[in-house]
Amino acid sequence: MIQVQHLSKVYKTRVGPRLVLNDVNLTLEQGRNVGILGRNGAGKSTLIKMLAGAERPTSGRIVRSMSVSWPLAFGGAFQTHLTGLDNLKFVCRIYGVDYRAVVDFVENFAELGVYFREPVSHYSHGMLTRLAFALSMAIEFDCFLIDEAMVVGDVRFHERCHVELFQKRKDRAFILVSHDANVIKLYCERACVLTDGRLREFATVDDAYDFYQESLAMAPAQTPEL
Repeated sequence: MIQVQHLSKVYKTRVGPRLVLNDVNLTLEQGRNVGILGRNGAGKSTLIKMLAGAERPTSGRIVRSMSVSWPLAFGGAFQTHLTGLDNLKFVCRIYGVDYRAVVDFVENFAELGVYFREPVSHYSHGMLTRLAFALSMAIEFDCFLIDEAMVVGDVRFHERCHVELFQKRKDRAFILVSHDANVIKLYCERACVLTDGRLREFATVDDAYDFYQESLAMAPAQTPEL
């Protein structure tokens, strides 16, 4: 289970403090899923980073009683002077996994060819994304964190990601954040909307969808995503 309890996040800016998340509460049980809708700049990526433990809240806490992935396709933690293979070994060592058991899967899924054994600093953004997603699938977690904005690539790559995550691991919990209501309706059994720093939960995905559409119609100009 994951329990988000009275979570708040404040960033210091040149014009003063900015409250991004305000008293956010959320519970996710093993094997269940939830989608979080929010326009660009609502704080979705900030919430995902805190759920992953990559960023600390200003107040509140997150209680985890199941293993939680890093944000899928997030390559920001790669050591750029190491090769893709060496990064795989490094991540596997951290999580106590024998890299030899997963190296063939990662190499085949990422489709990097000879670049798999070249420094990550030579990779394009798309190559980094493919390697990061492959690594995410190589380490088995109870709950996956999915920031839909991070998953880029062609249609074929998206289809392969769909099979690995939503078919082969359909028994796992996941939290999916997106600004696309159709993505949430397609994959999630329940949904919340993140707006004005607050997370609003709804009885059905359709109710969340309707509220989100109304909030978009009334929203001011967008700010950069945090």
